[in-house]
Amino acid sequence: MLNEKNLMNTIRRTYQQQPREEFVVSTEKILRQKARSMDKRIQVKRLSAVWSGVFLFAVAFSWIFLFSGKDVLINALNNLDEGASSFVINSTKKEPLVFIYHTHNQESFTPELNGNSSENAFSDSKNITLVGKKLSEALNEKNINAIYDDTDIASVLNERDLMFADSYLISREILQNTLNEHESIKMVIDLHRDSQKREATTVKINGKDYARILFAVSSISEHYDINNEFAIELNSKLEELYPGITRGIYLPGESARNNYNQDLHPNSVLVEIGGIENSLEETYRTAEIFAEVVKQVMDDLE
Repeated sequence: MLNEKNLMNTIRRTYQQQPREEFVVSTEKILRQKARSMDKRIQVKRLSAVWSGVFLFAVAFSWIFLFSGKDVLINALNNLDEGASSFVINSTKKEPLVFIYHTHNQESFTPELNGNSSENAFSDSKNITLVGKKLSEALNEKNINAIYDDTDIASVLNERDLMFADSYLISREILQNTLNEHESIKMVIDLHRDSQKREATTVKINGKDYARILFAVSSISEHYDINNEFAIELNSKLEELYPGITRGIYLPGESARNNYNQDLHPNSVLVEIGGIENSLEETYRTAEIFAEVVKQVMDDLE
C-alpha cells in the first residue's frame, strides 16, 4: 500500500514536463486526501476484526460456562473418543458404578407444563430424564461415576408400533446393552415420578419443599432378596438423615409385568421421585439428597 510520500515521489517521477504550480498543488492536495481516506478504512477494518474476536469470545464463554455448553462439549468429545452409545452420557473416563435409566421417560410435572392437566403430565423435553441427569451429576461430584440414559422410549414405541405397556421391553434392551458394555456397574436405578398428588409427595425440610421418594421392588425377580435389602438400606439411611423424605418401599403384586427388569442385575430398584404436582426444583433438591445416600451405600459395598 502506498503512503503519502510514495505517492508524491511517484507523481514527481511521472511528470517531468514541469507542470504548472497550480496543477501540482491541486493534485498533491487530492492525493493527500485520498491517502488519508485509505488509512482510515484500514484502521476501521482492523478495529472491526478486533471487536469481532472479542464478541465471539464472549459468546463462546457464556455458552460454555452459563448455558451448559460444557456438558455438550464433554459429551461430544467422549463420543468421539470412545465411540460410546449416543444415549449414554458419561462425564469421566472411569468405569461407571451406577446406571440410571427411565422406562417412562416422558413422565413430567404439571407446574412445568403451562397448565396441562394431571392426565396429560407428559412431555418430550421437561420430564423425569432431567432429574436423572441431575442425580448423575450429583453422584459424579461425589466421585461416584454414574451414567444415565435419556432415550425417548415413547418415540421408540411409536416407531415399532408398540403400546405404552411395552415400555419395559424397550428399557430392558437398553439396560441389557449397558450391562454388557459396562461390567463395572454395581447399582441400577429405574427413575420415575409418581402419579400421586402434591400432599402425598412433598415434605418440608428446613423451610424448603422436597419431593418425596418411594421405592418399588419386584417380588418375582430372582434377585428379590438382594434388591429388597438394597432398597431397605437406601430407605433407612434417607430416613435417618432426612426424616419424612421417603414414603417407604412398595412391593407390587406377583404379576409378570411387575418384574421391572430387576432380574437383570442385583442392587436394582425402581425409584419414584416426586409426583405430578411437584416442580423440577423440588425434585432436584431430592436428587442431591439421594446422591448423598447412594454414595454412603456404595461405600459400604466397596
